[in-house]
Amino acid sequence: MNPPIADWQGRRVWLVGASHGIGAALARRLAGRGAQVAVSGRSEEALAEVAAARMRVLPLDVTDAAAWEGAARTLANEWGAVDLTVMLAGDYRTVRAWELDAATARRLVEVNLLGVMNGVAALMPLTTARADAGDWGIAVVASLSGLCGMPNALVYGATKAALVNFAETLYFDLAPRGVPVYLVNPGFVATRLTAGNDFAMPGLLTPEAAADAMIAGFEAGDFHIAFPRRFARQVRLMAKLPYRAYFPLLHKVTGL
Repeated sequence: MNPPIADWQGRRVWLVGASHGIGAALARRLAGRGAQVAVSGRSEEALAEVAAARMRVLPLDVTDAAAWEGAARTLANEWGAVDLTVMLAGDYRTVRAWELDAATARRLVEVNLLGVMNGVAALMPLTTARADAGDWGIAVVASLSGLCGMPNALVYGATKAALVNFAETLYFDLAPRGVPVYLVNPGFVATRLTAGNDFAMPGLLTPEAAADAMIAGFEAGDFHIAFPRRFARQVRLMAKLPYRAYFPLLHKVTGL
């Protein structure tokens, strides 16, 4: 559905949300393949450690639309263009219905959903005028939890479900113009955000394995990049069940 990426050498890639976890692992993997990488996130110190003097460091709070616009202009001026922007920034909290509060909900929506929309809005003026539109792309990192309702993810899952819809519609708008759009749905990945989970995480991956799965999806030209494959298949099948079967199965599988 997208043009395959055959070679990363010299490809200009901007990773937003690269201070830790999957973003940091992806930055190192792509730099090792010869890509020109810029990394963004809130912690300049953490970004500098990831960059190791090999990457462009652009500190950025994704909830700040003006900061997005400034960073996008800066990178476009320095590089001439950005070939691939990967939106990885996100926040995660386990929330059950009786734990819901407005502040937590607002924070997750602002980071996970509006942060991506801020980024796309900032990038559009810099990219839609390019003659080589097919050489530019955007990847939206959502989650398998966005494919169906899951315990502990009352707000997080809702933001990721919205991102799935957003990425699908973004593809509908941009693909006819030759602009690749990718939807990335990871399962459980061992990061500082998931370290506090007190429940079983099936198919748990390292950030490096998650980064490799993303790169394989980009290279194959996939629109939907979901991993780990077995767990992703199970979630997608479960999401298609009638609710009479879905809810009892979910209770049985999770014990919640």
